[in-house]
Amino acid sequence: MPELSVIVHGRNVQGHLGACLDSLAAQAAPDVEVIVAAVGASAQAAAADRPGVTVVPLPEGTGDGAARAAGAERAGGRWLHFVPSKDGVPTGAPRAVADRVAELPAGADVLVVDHVRSTWRHQGMPGPDGRHLAKQGRRDLPLADCPNLLKVTPLLGNRVLRAEFWRAHRARLAVDDTPFAAYAALLLADRIATLDHVVLDVRELRPESLPKGPPEERYGVIDRYESLLRLAAERGLPTAPRAALYDVMVGDCLRVVARERLPDTVRREFFHRASMAAEAWRPAGYQRPGGLEGVRRRLLEEDTYARYRAFQTANQQRRRLRAAVLARKHKVGLKVRDLRYRRALERPVDPDLAVFTAYWDRGVACNPAAIAAKLAELAPHIHPVWVVSAANVPLLPPGTDHVVPGTPRYWEVLARAAYLVNNVNFPNAVVKRPEAVHLQTHHGTPLKRMGLDQLDYPAASKGLNFHSLLARVDKWDYSVSANGHSTEMWERAYPSHYTSLDHGYPRNDVYYGASAADVRAIREKLGIAPGKRAILYAPTHRDYEAAWTPRLDLATLADRLGEDTVLLVRGHYFYGGAASPLSGLRRSGRVIDVSSYDPVEELCLAADALVTDYSSIMFDYANLDRPIVIYADDWETYAKTRGVYFDLMEQPPGRVARTQEELTGLFTSDAWRDEQAAKTRRAFRLRFCEYDDGRAAERVVRRVFLGEREESLPPVTPVDERTPAPTPEEADQR
Repeated sequence: MPELSVIVHGRNVQGHLGACLDSLAAQAAPDVEVIVAAVGASAQAAAADRPGVTVVPLPEGTGDGAARAAGAERAGGRWLHFVPSKDGVPTGAPRAVADRVAELPAGADVLVVDHVRSTWRHQGMPGPDGRHLAKQGRRDLPLADCPNLLKVTPLLGNRVLRAEFWRAHRARLAVDDTPFAAYAALLLADRIATLDHVVLDVRELRPESLPKGPPEERYGVIDRYESLLRLAAERGLPTAPRAALYDVMVGDCLRVVARERLPDTVRREFFHRASMAAEAWRPAGYQRPGGLEGVRRRLLEEDTYARYRAFQTANQQRRRLRAAVLARKHKVGLKVRDLRYRRALERPVDPDLAVFTAYWDRGVACNPAAIAAKLAELAPHIHPVWVVSAANVPLLPPGTDHVVPGTPRYWEVLARAAYLVNNVNFPNAVVKRPEAVHLQTHHGTPLKRMGLDQLDYPAASKGLNFHSLLARVDKWDYSVSANGHSTEMWERAYPSHYTSLDHGYPRNDVYYGASAADVRAIREKLGIAPGKRAILYAPTHRDYEAAWTPRLDLATLADRLGEDTVLLVRGHYFYGGAASPLSGLRRSGRVIDVSSYDPVEELCLAADALVTDYSSIMFDYANLDRPIVIYADDWETYAKTRGVYFDLMEQPPGRVARTQEELTGLFTSDAWRDEQAAKTRRAFRLRFCEYDDGRAAERVVRRVFLGEREESLPPVTPVDERTPAPTPEEADQR
């Protein structure tokens, strides 16, 4: 019996069925079967003669519910994933779902998954549901304990159903009203699990291409929610899920009234019916939200349509007025800032002033920090000033001269500094003075697509103005590179007139300069006892996830690896300030949350091995010549959504695990550090640690700040002739 049946159903809408089936055929797996409930001749022709696909021909006009039921009737899988024929299945999704459902207990009925959206203009845009999925993690719970899942987009394609559960509730789930079926699945389930993984690519068709029914059809929205609330009552569900569903209903009804183009008579009648439903189904003890939303809901419950419209009109006018006032204040503020900045720009450049910043003004870190430290040694006459956000000022090393963005002195130093050093970019308003030198250090070797190479990946480039980006790039004088791959990619992604400095990453110098005493001191500070194996787990950010949930069951992994292993877990800095999903594990002492620990280079020195997915930390850690394991459970989704420069599965820095069981197996044996792992690591180091030899900061300072010619700089030591910092085991023996 297959673990999963993927049931593609419906007509060949706008010719998209073929692409969906092509994608599924390319990722066939023995425990995944594909059923096509093909409605009409065009769909049947698109599905015909495809190996490994079972076609269920259905007559033209068969509805979505009947098509799903016909496909499920032929399915042999333990779990069913219904995919509308217009949508797509991202690479790796069936494998991820099959692995997840295989580990679920018998009581779980529904697996809620993530999705992306595609239109005629953009591909793979993230949906809004990641935060709800991330919150639950890998637990399976009754709806009473996870009511926010009712706020997940109501698609049946983002709910995978246990086959027995489907058969038990077929009458309610095999209906044409897909949102109703999606909500009903959650209300009927005994236990619900989640998978924070993109499993469906929803193709949103142009509204202009869809048939339009009479406006009165919108009354069906209210009927649907009343049926669902009735079902919740029949099921005896507690207050929390009923209140969540009530919230969704009222919010959805208000959106119809406010945003949809309906005749006034229909809008007024819709409001009246929604008011009766809101009053009839309001849960006992329910409290309206505060603010303007609470006012809207009160007016709906009171069925005062005229007052609601007047309130909406007044609120729109208030927003326009407030926006105009804020715009004027902003304009005045910009004029004052520009006046101060322009006056500062008229003063001479200070040849002994350098401005440093890193990671969008987070503090003293990364390549800029390593350059500033070497500058103090080789050119102490140059005064460094760090740009740091107000929130991070308390974290600065004592005595650090700094400015806070937006303050008068901030614009003063930016205007007069002879050197501006950053690992991202300075604001658009910063003027490039001919006498000033802008040094772009970057903050990692690129695996993922960057700069102009993101144009085809809207999930990664959302909100990015490429014209402004190029204007910022045009201010660079120098671009630091760690290897030839980076140099080539930077020149392609950021095409401009700057000079590439193939000198290595200054932040990686420490991997060749740290002593055994340094390694022991860092491990002691982290609470790692001598002789313990420390594994650093450092996953990267995913553009299609709203929040971070570790993709590993860390408690189980720690148990499997035993008392002598400590997991150092570092979440990506994009999630800084968010509640840590590791809080429940800290007490064990074998899972240590180091997400806020800086500098990250110390964590690398303390670790016997690195586990990462697609983070650029792998390129830095490779300098230590210690084992690296890639945990790539969603490589295909990441590569398709974010875009990558090379296939990490073909050119890894060590062993690769696609499941937690594989990862555990690597570390419970010697495979993580065997001869094959060392062989692939050496090839990786030769390519990506090309210029990192412990003297990168010196080369950069001498070239940029002291004006020395390239031929006079310290030559790069070949990879095989370098001696990295001692491993923790070696440090304990010294």
